[in-house]
Amino acid sequence: MGHVWLIGMMGSGKTSVGRLLSERLELPFYDTDATVEANAGLTVAEIFGHLGEPRFRELESLAVLAIASQDDGVVSTGGGIVLDPSNVDFMRESGTTVLLNADVETLIARIGAAGDRPLISDDPKSRLREIASDRADAYEKAADVVVDGSGSIEDVAHRVEAACSDS
Repeated sequence: MGHVWLIGMMGSGKTSVGRLLSERLELPFYDTDATVEANAGLTVAEIFGHLGEPRFRELESLAVLAIASQDDGVVSTGGGIVLDPSNVDFMRESGTTVLLNADVETLIARIGAAGDRPLISDDPKSRLREIASDRADAYEKAADVVVDGSGSIEDVAHRVEAACSDS
């Protein structure tokens, strides 16, 4: 089966869906942001603030490599994971990439004030729109499967499970 790599915008449900899906499939759950934080000893926001986005992206790529070598599981990725083509290559080589696609209004509703999201802390609504637009092609190219990310976590997890069993 390989890993199930959940990709998509912040607020698309990758972590919540990933946890539920890992329980349903009885597979380990991995989170690239949590792996980065554990390895760096800093939160994502602290890494962005003190070390910058380029260093975060380097640490994120190391997390992808580490997780790809682990037992098959469900992986929640950071929203920008697809910005590095080598990340996409490693994800594809070790499993299936599933894009959780949600419209910007859904993302905004889920994220709320976004105080802990460094890339959108200035103006969440317009920054989300901008980032979604900038990354749309990268998400589409990276995805083996695209799943509607709207609705309840249970509904989205069911869609991902069905899509993965079909592919």
